[in-house]
Amino acid sequence: MSDPVQVLLDLLDIEPLEDNLFRGVGTGGETSRRIFGGQVVAQALAAAYHTVDGRACHSLHAYFLRPGDPSIPVIYEVDRARDGGSFTTRRVVAIQHGRQIFNLAASFHIDEESPAHQHPAPEVPQPDALPDRAAQRLKEVDKVPAARREEYLRPSAIELREVTPYDKFDDSTASDENAVWFRIGRKVDVPIWKHQCLLAYASDMYLLGSAMRPYGESWFTGNTMTASLDHAIWFHKPVQFDDWHLYAMDAPFAGGARGFNRGLIYSQSGDLIASVAQEGLIRPIKS
Repeated sequence: MSDPVQVLLDLLDIEPLEDNLFRGVGTGGETSRRIFGGQVVAQALAAAYHTVDGRACHSLHAYFLRPGDPSIPVIYEVDRARDGGSFTTRRVVAIQHGRQIFNLAASFHIDEESPAHQHPAPEVPQPDALPDRAAQRLKEVDKVPAARREEYLRPSAIELREVTPYDKFDDSTASDENAVWFRIGRKVDVPIWKHQCLLAYASDMYLLGSAMRPYGESWFTGNTMTASLDHAIWFHKPVQFDDWHLYAMDAPFAGGARGFNRGLIYSQSGDLIASVAQEGLIRPIKS
């Protein structure tokens, strides 16, 4: 069996084709049915990094335009929008079948010193006290339709433990406030910028579900059409994603067939590493 962590690292090793033009593998992420949104975010960020020297991404803003086709590669075209004295800006367009499926704007900043503060991390059980997602899914796989069981048990490169689980297979409701611990599945020897890409990949996991929890909906109840519409990340500190991180999420608004979701990502020691925001489609399916 292939190592899912190595598969994910290979996804981030995008291939240079020409100046500002790169190719990324489409298959191998969290799902085989379409390209996982976090995969396109991570590959686009990697493409931008290939055109930037000595600066770290401090924010990115992205739109998902069309579903990605995992059967073919994704072409990433980077626009070197600006190289300033302390900030660098890049725009990245992802293309399949001759059409844009995704676009991203990212800003990079030199390292500067300044006064600093942050809100404290929430007090939650530590990851060692919580069940592993893979083991939990194995226990509940009989609740999944037979045609989707293999996909449900698909190995993930991301080790994840839910702090606030809820029943995804019935109409039980839960608070939109929820949290998970997550990290890459083993220690990896990669540059710090690639740890940032790994965090970007994982930041698309569980977030959209925050807006569905108050209504007892999930991807398994079959009553709701869902899709990520946009995604934004602000990176506050360097990432070491082979260590545990807490992803504390909520959804302060849902309406108009859209849900707005937020997340704060803390290191296990309590440092605020990144902030995330995403709006997603949560359209009721009419019977």
